[in-house]
Amino acid sequence: MKEGDDTKIQESAENYLETILMLKKRNGHVRSIDIAEELDFSKPSVSVAMKNLRENGYIGIDENGHITLQEKGLEIAERIYERHTLLSEWLIDLGVTQKTALDDACRIEHVISAESFAAIKAHVNSGKEA
Repeated sequence: MKEGDDTKIQESAENYLETILMLKKRNGHVRSIDIAEELDFSKPSVSVAMKNLRENGYIGIDENGHITLQEKGLEIAERIYERHTLLSEWLIDLGVTQKTALDDACRIEHVISAESFAAIKAHVNSGKEA
């Protein structure tokens, strides 16, 4: 899915994909139990979500239960992670407390348009070059 694509997946699926990406960066591998612990969700809830993501081609699960992002899942995860990181850092720079900035960024990242995010990103990056 490209940045301006009209295809939408549910916010919860975006959160799962972002979490898989973050856990992979942190631990080198991801299993359903890791996701359940990270998000404080029940194992059965995560299992159902992973089944849906696998059936829709967003993730793969090997014989050892290790989860990998497929191409379209990785694109979404990286987009959401970039939004989360940039928005939370920007809010903190504006004086928002870290906890509030992280919570707000998590909500904003799913609803902000590609156009608005690109404008914020350009603004933030222009300030770093000065």
